[in-house]
Amino acid sequence: MNEVQRSKIILKVLNKIYPKTPIPLKHRNKFTLLVSVLLSAQTTDLNVNNVTKNIYPKYNKPEHFVKLGRKKIENLIKSIGIFRVKAKSVYLLSKQLIEKHNGKVPDNFDDLEKLPGVGHKTASVVMSQGFGYSAFPVDTHIHRLAQRWGLTNGKNVVQTEEDLKRLFPKKSWNKLHLQIIYYGREYCKA
Repeated sequence: MNEVQRSKIILKVLNKIYPKTPIPLKHRNKFTLLVSVLLSAQTTDLNVNNVTKNIYPKYNKPEHFVKLGRKKIENLIKSIGIFRVKAKSVYLLSKQLIEKHNGKVPDNFDDLEKLPGVGHKTASVVMSQGFGYSAFPVDTHIHRLAQRWGLTNGKNVVQTEEDLKRLFPKKSWNKLHLQIIYYGREYCKA
């Protein structure tokens, strides 16, 4: 069986197991989605949701985080990994959103990836889940599963993203990204 045949079977199975794919990170708007995705690096979505459930009712705009300042942001998120680096990024990206984007999250990869702490994967999640743009965010978990399933021999997430985009129909990318994450959590522990 070649990779194209495997990809069709995988898509069929995942659509059957996960017909609905809610976004696992709780958020109130595109800005809080961006912050949550940034905070999710090297920790679980559950940890991020536990931290942000007490933050977002009060603080959910760039202006709020700039007013808080880095130290207060650190105190709010200190229970998640690398909180100092993340607090600095949240503060600086909030400042940049106000100064360069009128407080709005940009709806394109170039501007998103210029924000502090925002890489391609984070930008892809925001473009996909926040704006509905067809994107295929690939993190280490999706990379690992794509290799396990014989869909890529990519040495990094960039190569894996290219392979998956080639194998799956564009209209399936946004949902499939979440389906693979759900499947990996449920059935394929690292």
